[in-house]
Amino acid sequence: VVGVEEIPMVSSKYSLDQNYPNPFNPSTKITYTIEKPGVVKIKVFDVLGRQVAELLNQQQNTGSYEVDFNGSDLSSGLYFYSIETGSFKATKKMMLLK
Repeated sequence: VVGVEEIPMVSSKYSLDQNYPNPFNPSTKITYTIEKPGVVKIKVFDVLGRQVAELLNQQQNTGSYEVDFNGSDLSSGLYFYSIETGSFKATKKMMLLK
């Protein structure tokens, strides 16, 4: 008898991907990869630098993840989303069109 066991993919890098779809209305997906376990924070800011949402603030293991963002309470415009975990920080732009 031969068994096949799925082995989770282990990441060897950090990344923050471009949201999809972009532009979006009213929701979008943000994917990211973390190299080492740790606290992951993902936040959304408006063009004036004011935080408008905190999507994540929790401990996560190594791997690739996806988080949904719903901007139905926000007005159309340019927004920034950022990730912070350990020494890795990254920011990307996204456009909400209503």
